Amino acid sequence: MIAKAANLLAKELTTLRVMSSAGVIRPYPPGVLVSLARTLRDWGLGPAGGFTSVALRFPDRPAIVDELGELTWRQVHERSNAVAHGLRDLGVREGDSVAILCRNHRGFVEATLGAAKLGADLLYLNTAFAAPQLGEVCEREQPAAIIYDEEFAGLVDAAGIDVRQVRAWQESATDLPTLEGLVESGATADLIPPGHHSRSVILTSGTTGTPKGAPRSDASFDAGVALLSRLPLRAGWRTHVAAPLFHTWGWAHMALAMLLGSTLVLRRKFDPEGALRAVTEDRCDSFIVIPVMLQRIMQLPEETLRAYDLSHVKAVAASGSALPGDLGTDWMDHFGDTLYNIYGSTEVAWATIAQPQDLRDAPGTAGRPPHATVVKVYDAHGNELGPGEEGRIFVGNSMLFEGYTGGGSKDTLHGLMATGDVGRFDEAGHLFVEGRDDEMIVSGGENVFPKEVEDCLHRHTAVEDVAAIGVEDEEFGKRLRAFVVLTSPDAADEEELKAHVKSNLARYKVPREIVFIDELPRNATGKILKRELAEQS
Repeated sequence: MIAKAANLLAKELTTLRVMSSAGVIRPYPPGVLVSLARTLRDWGLGPAGGFTSVALRFPDRPAIVDELGELTWRQVHERSNAVAHGLRDLGVREGDSVAILCRNHRGFVEATLGAAKLGADLLYLNTAFAAPQLGEVCEREQPAAIIYDEEFAGLVDAAGIDVRQVRAWQESATDLPTLEGLVESGATADLIPPGHHSRSVILTSGTTGTPKGAPRSDASFDAGVALLSRLPLRAGWRTHVAAPLFHTWGWAHMALAMLLGSTLVLRRKFDPEGALRAVTEDRCDSFIVIPVMLQRIMQLPEETLRAYDLSHVKAVAASGSALPGDLGTDWMDHFGDTLYNIYGSTEVAWATIAQPQDLRDAPGTAGRPPHATVVKVYDAHGNELGPGEEGRIFVGNSMLFEGYTGGGSKDTLHGLMATGDVGRFDEAGHLFVEGRDDEMIVSGGENVFPKEVEDCLHRHTAVEDVAAIGVEDEEFGKRLRAFVVLTSPDAADEEELKAHVKSNLARYKVPREIVFIDELPRNATGKILKRELAEQS
C-alpha cells in the first residue's frame, strides 16, 4: 500500500514538473477557470472540449496559419460552430461517423471540430488512397458523410461513396456544399453538448493490406505528459506540422495544440525547400515531420541547405518510420542537435523517444521510454530478454488503442501490447528496432532483418533510397532482394554495392540481387509499400 502511494505521488510530481516546464500550468482569472472546468466537464477532453478550452484561454492567439492566411483561436471556435450547425442541417447526427479526406489546412481542423461538436465520430482517411482502398474502408466504417478536398472528387466518385458530401478546399465552382459555405451561412452560437463524446478513428498504414481502423476516445492527458517528458515542446510555440494530420503523428500535434495552445503552421503539400521556407519565414519553434521528409530535405543541393537558418528551431520531431542509415546524425550536423526520433505505432502511440544526445551516443536508436511507459522485449515463449537479446517489442501505457473497428487487436502479454516489431535494448537502455516481426527471413538457416541491410546500403554515397525484401529461393528457402534508387544512373553498379554490404555485414546478409529503380513506392506517411515491390518480383 505504501509503495503504491509512493508511486502515485511520484507520478503526480512528474506530471506537475512536466506541465510546469511546458508552460501549461499557469494562473488564469477565476472566470476563465470556471469556464474551463465547465467546458471540459460537458465536452470532454477530445477535440470539441480541448479546442474550446484553447479559445477560452487564448482567444486572440494565432491558431492556424495556412495558404489562406491566419485564424485566431476565437475565429476557429466560431467557424467550427458554424460548420457543426451546417452539418446538422445536412442531416449529420450524434453518433454518426464523418469521414475526412483533407490535406493539411484549416479545413481539416474545422471539419474535425465541427463534427466533434455534434458528437459525431471522426474517420481520418489517407490522402494517398487508391479508389479500391477508399471504397473498402468506407464500406467497413459506414460514414454518414464525407468531407474532402476538391482534388479528391474523382477518387471519391471512383470509390462509389454514396453519402452526404461536403467539399473542404475548393477552388472552382461546385453545386455541393462547401466548408466555407457552411461557415458563411451557419450560426456561430455554441451548441448544446452531446451525450456522445466523439471518437477518432485513425487508420493503420496499410503497407501489407487494407488499412485497419484504430479508434481512440477522449485524448489522454497522460499521453501529453508522456510525450512532453522527453520532447521539449512549450506552450505558445509556432509549430510547422508537415506530417499528415490524418496520421497518428500529425494528429498527435493537432491534439497537443489543445494542451499547449500552439499555433499550427500548415501547408497542403510537402515540398522540401518549401518546408524549410515555412519554418524560417513563419519563425517556427518546432518542426514536425516523418523521416522521408528529412531525407528529401537532405537531398537538396548544399547551397540550398545553407540558405535557410534553422537556429531558432528548438525541436525537430520525427516519427512514422525508422530513420534510415545516418540520416539522424547527418541532419544534426547540418542544422544542430535538435532532432528527436519518436518510435511507436498507431496501436500503442509513442513507445520510446530518442533525444539528440541519444542519437549521438547510439546512432540508429529508437530511444528510451517516456514517462509512465513500459517497454519490454520478449522471446517466443513470453520470457523477458536482457540487453543485446533480440525479441518482440511490447508496450504498456495509457494510450493503447481499443481494438480494430473491424474486429481483432494486437497480441498482448503480461498487460503489454505488441508493436509488431522485433528489437533489443543495449546496456545503456537504448531501444533498437531491428524490423517488422513478419519481415524477418531465414536464409540458409540464418535470420536476416531487411532493415539492417537497408541501413548499410543507405550509407553508401551512391544510394539515395533503398528497400529490401525476402523472396522465395529453392536452395536457401528465402533470399534477400534489394531495390535501390541511385543518386545518378551511373553512380554505382550491383557488384560495388554487394561488396559494400559484404565489407560491413556478415556474408549471409549480402543481397543475392540488387534491382535499380527510379523511385520506391511509398504511402502518404512515407512508409515503403513493400507489397508492391513483392509484386514486381
